[in-house]
Amino acid sequence: MTQVEGRTTKDAGSGEPRATASRALGRALLFLWSYRVATLGSLAGLLFTAATILAAPQLIRSAVDDGLGQRQIDVLALSVVGLVGLALLRGIATFLQSYLAERASQGVAYDLRDALFVKIERLSFSYYDRVQTGQLLTRLTSDVEQVRAFAGAGLVQLVASVAMLIGSAALLFAMNWRLAIVSLLAFPAIFFLLALFVRRIAPLFGQIQGALGRLNTILQEDLSGLRVIRAFGREAFEVARYRAVNDELLGYNRSAIALFSSNFPMVFLLANLATLAQIWYGGHEVFAGRLTIGELFAFNSYLTFMLFPVLTIGFLAASISRAATSAARLFEILDADLDIQDRPNAVALPPVQGRVRFEDVRFRYSGDDRDALRGISFDAEPGQTIAILGSTGSGKSTLVNLIPRFYDATGGRLTIDGHDVRDVTLASLRSQVGIVLQDAMLFSGSVRDNIAYGHPGASLDEVRAAARAAQAEEFIDTLPDGYDTIVGERGIGLSGGQRQRIAIARALLVNPPLLILDDSTSAVDMQTESLILAALDRLIRDRRRTTFVIAQRISTVRAADCILVIDHGTIAASGTHETLSRESALYNEIVASQLRGIEADLPDELATDALKSAPNGEAIGAPAHPPARGARVHDGRAEDGEPIASGARR
Repeated sequence: MTQVEGRTTKDAGSGEPRATASRALGRALLFLWSYRVATLGSLAGLLFTAATILAAPQLIRSAVDDGLGQRQIDVLALSVVGLVGLALLRGIATFLQSYLAERASQGVAYDLRDALFVKIERLSFSYYDRVQTGQLLTRLTSDVEQVRAFAGAGLVQLVASVAMLIGSAALLFAMNWRLAIVSLLAFPAIFFLLALFVRRIAPLFGQIQGALGRLNTILQEDLSGLRVIRAFGREAFEVARYRAVNDELLGYNRSAIALFSSNFPMVFLLANLATLAQIWYGGHEVFAGRLTIGELFAFNSYLTFMLFPVLTIGFLAASISRAATSAARLFEILDADLDIQDRPNAVALPPVQGRVRFEDVRFRYSGDDRDALRGISFDAEPGQTIAILGSTGSGKSTLVNLIPRFYDATGGRLTIDGHDVRDVTLASLRSQVGIVLQDAMLFSGSVRDNIAYGHPGASLDEVRAAARAAQAEEFIDTLPDGYDTIVGERGIGLSGGQRQRIAIARALLVNPPLLILDDSTSAVDMQTESLILAALDRLIRDRRRTTFVIAQRISTVRAADCILVIDHGTIAASGTHETLSRESALYNEIVASQLRGIEADLPDELATDALKSAPNGEAIGAPAHPPARGARVHDGRAEDGEPIASGARR
């Protein structure tokens, strides 16, 4: 587990129990069923190849004993022709087997990547609160490749090795059972060493994949935050952080190499001793007349055919362990619970008017020991603009994230037009909610495609109208290719204000009855902000759109129908700007803090006038009056029983 920004994140780098990993690998191999024709064709080619290999020593025996021993030229010629024919057939079968196996394995990789991406698209936000992005990238790339490699060549080699092992052993005992027993005396020790190797190498592969995921996480963070790193001169720190994890990965890989280096020389030594024992005892059998020289040649070939599969299985054991570990990591994602999904009896949300009701709503993030929201109750009527104000971390974004069900409330109830949001389908709910997030995320592509992201079939005129409403058309027309201008990854090449205006246009084009603006004007100057707000105000009034606005600036929210002041997860005050200016000390405190910021940028005489003049002519920070009911806030009381608009900071 890793601590990131005060939260515990899961990196899944400690490896998996063997039983779990083995089952996961078996499940991954079931993906081969979709490519069963290619898989069965590959196995048929493999068995034919094994048959040609096992037949070759018999032709050699015939050439030595009958062709050379009895000087029968025709037998020798037939044996040579037979060996050439077997080699040609083996080459064709090997090609088909390799081609079909690779084709099937690429199909498995495709299906795994596709299934993983579909699942990642559906996973709840709470999952991403716990899991690092770098780990997900590693699983979709490196882990999928490990499974693919085994599902193709690895599985074929394993089946071929088993077939060769069984076939060679059967022929050895058929030819001379006494010599077979002598030749196989070293095999129990070889199998013991390989089993010990597998037990020790398996956990290492889990640690290697986990370290690789952490390395990718650092790389992804640094590529995204290069400007911040250089602005604060933290290049050396980031290099040291990356190098520390890279050293950890190197250490795990060296440990794996050490295991290979210490086990396989011993396996080869035992295999050579088996060959020595066979030659020694086989020579005695030849002298005794119980074995011919050709049979000894064939016998030695079959022993080699047995040794190579055993060694191949030993090498494959590492690949199997690695693939099993990777498969377990993949199925961690595929088997992850969807916290947010349609209930079995969910119904489609009909077109809504925009009445939103919070009834004693509570929410707690997974792993936290306290509620992020406590007893939130209020009504938003159709066409109203609800502004949400509060300090950082007070719960503003959490509150609006419950409306489209990015998270589900852990207590209480949230309804839209009387429908509990948990009883309607996600698709029908989110299709009627437009969102402009604080981080204006754009995708690689044209400006037009980004604006039409939620409505791909929109005409250029509709796209232009949305851009005009978001005050984006003017700067878009100055771009090299206008609406067809390609923007870089995450909107690189555009300023923060330009990205936010495109994001606003994207939300407006969908024309949703519910609109959420999560501090969406924070990156624009005050003049552009006023133009955007004026355009939004016209759209809201004309189309009866219910809007939730989260903002840090008073200028953004002062015209709202209702302002909710959130403090430590509760509604500390509510009402219009005028009401709160008279009756909420907390609201006036926020206003005063912003005016002090203005004071620093104004001439002394203007700054003094600004601080002296509070909203409605009252002094900033004046004692709060009794609570008002500017908005419909249920019960009118907070948890401690005091009036919600009391102005006391909780």
